[in-house]
Amino acid sequence: MNSPHTRWFENAQRGREGAPRLFCFPYAGGSAQVYRSWQRQFTPEVTLSLAHLPGRAMRISEPPFRRIKPLVEALAQAMVPRPETPFAFWGHSMGALISFELARELRRLGRNGPVALFVSGRTAPQVPDHDPPTFNLPEKEFIAELRRLNGTPKEVLDSPELTQLFLPVIRADFELVENYVYEPEEPLDCPIHVYGGLEDSAVPTGNLKAWQIQTSGPCATRMFPGGHFFVHTCAADVISILRRDVFNYLAGKPVKRS
Repeated sequence: MNSPHTRWFENAQRGREGAPRLFCFPYAGGSAQVYRSWQRQFTPEVTLSLAHLPGRAMRISEPPFRRIKPLVEALAQAMVPRPETPFAFWGHSMGALISFELARELRRLGRNGPVALFVSGRTAPQVPDHDPPTFNLPEKEFIAELRRLNGTPKEVLDSPELTQLFLPVIRADFELVENYVYEPEEPLDCPIHVYGGLEDSAVPTGNLKAWQIQTSGPCATRMFPGGHFFVHTCAADVISILRRDVFNYLAGKPVKRS
C-alpha cells in the first residue's frame, strides 16, 4: 500500500543519483499525466516529480480540494521526506498558483524552498481578478466555458458519461482558483520565470510581468505563440526553453530581467 507521501508525488522517471527535482503541478481539471512525457527532455540531469492531486487519476475516488490553503499545507507535509536535493516548482495556470503558495508555505514552516519558481499562464497573484466566477454556472453554461478555454479534451465534453465523471473535479479546481484571496507577504528570494501565451487574452503580458514584485531576485518573462494552453500547442518550444532555463539557473548563470 502506498504511503501518503508516495501518493502525492511520483517520479516520471528517475534521473541520475542526486539530480535536482522539478515538481510539476497541473492546471485546473488536469492531472500529472500532462507532464509525464516531458521527462525524456530532462533525463538524466533533472528528475520530474509529478504531483497527484486528489480527485483525478489514481486518486479519483478522493474529494478534490476547493481552497488553496489546505491544499498547500497537505503538499508541504507530503514533501517532508524530499529535502535531500535542490528542487524547483513548475505549474501552469492553477498549477502556477499552487507553486507560488506552496513556496510561501514552506517558508512559513522554516523549510528549504525551491531554488527557482517557473509559473505559466497565470496572472500575478496580487493582481485583482474582476471576472465573475464560473465554477457555479449551470452545467450547459459551464461546459460552454470549458469549450471556450479549449483545455478540456473534446471527447470528454462530448460524452455525457465522461462529463459526469470529470465535471465535479473541474468545478472544484475552478472554485479553488476563483475564490483565491491574495495575502501580502515578503517577496520570495528565489528567481521567478514567467511563461505566457501571446494570444492569451485572459492573461495579458502586463499581468505576467507583475510577478516581478513577488521576488527579491531576478524575474524573466517568456512569451510563446498561442492562447491559454500554449503549453500544449507550442509544447516543443516550451519544454526546450524550460529545460534551458532550469539548467542555466542550476549552473549558476544569472537570469536577465524582462
